[in-house]
Amino acid sequence: MTTATAPLSGPRLFALVALTMTAFAANSLLNRAALAEAGIGPAAFAAIRLAAGALALVLLARRRGPLGLTTPGRWIGVLSLTAYMLGFSFAYLSLDAGLGALILFGGVQITMFAGALLAREVVPLARWLGAGMALAGLALLLWPGAVGRPDPLGLGLMMIAAVGWGIYSLHGRGSRAPLSDTAANFLLALPLGLLAWLIWASDDALSVPGILLAVVSGALTSGLGYALWYAVLPSLGATRAAVAQLTVPVIAALGGLILLGEAVTWLTGLATLLVLGGVAISLRKG
Repeated sequence: MTTATAPLSGPRLFALVALTMTAFAANSLLNRAALAEAGIGPAAFAAIRLAAGALALVLLARRRGPLGLTTPGRWIGVLSLTAYMLGFSFAYLSLDAGLGALILFGGVQITMFAGALLAREVVPLARWLGAGMALAGLALLLWPGAVGRPDPLGLGLMMIAAVGWGIYSLHGRGSRAPLSDTAANFLLALPLGLLAWLIWASDDALSVPGILLAVVSGALTSGLGYALWYAVLPSLGATRAAVAQLTVPVIAALGGLILLGEAVTWLTGLATLLVLGGVAISLRKG
């Protein structure tokens, strides 16, 4: 029988949250690279990502006992994970990467704050201020001045992904076995991902580089990253978890600067300071 672990705090909590957010940002970079440059379709990428994550997680979790596939409420994690995976992959067919990240994590922020309020979780003033500061920095960094009006379909799909991930994170706060729960969610979401791939099979391309990127995203930055996320969630609470995720677009943008050789501007530096400062305020206890 699994027991609850002691809440994390201090530098250890900060380090684990930072590692998790880096994994999330890597997912954005891998997904964009796969769809834009590696010649793989969104349904194929999502299905292979789920399959690789399920395989890696099941192999790791099987020594710790049963996965709990029939645990009450399991369907919430499965359906929300599927909504996120598919919405995220398809949305990036038509959305600019920066605008997509803003929509995704802005939507996650709203979803998780709404969930916290519905659950009557106390939200201190400092956390509201930190959230506002982080959102201001994110908006500054990702302001769609040259992007134009976003594609309505892509916008809708990314909002579905945002709500899905927000619900998945809210549901994960009660996890007593993060690795096993994440493995069960991936395993049960896989048939839904394969069904989506089957439906769009005629339109979905495949390539060896695209498959490799999907495998890395699924097994490493998704599977293990999400298990770690479930492990730190009980120590964060809904609102602090929501604000922490606002660092992901900043990390992804910095990753793009390094990997794609884009210029670093004063605007990027200012936005990064605002986001990280807001998150630091919100991650404080009390």
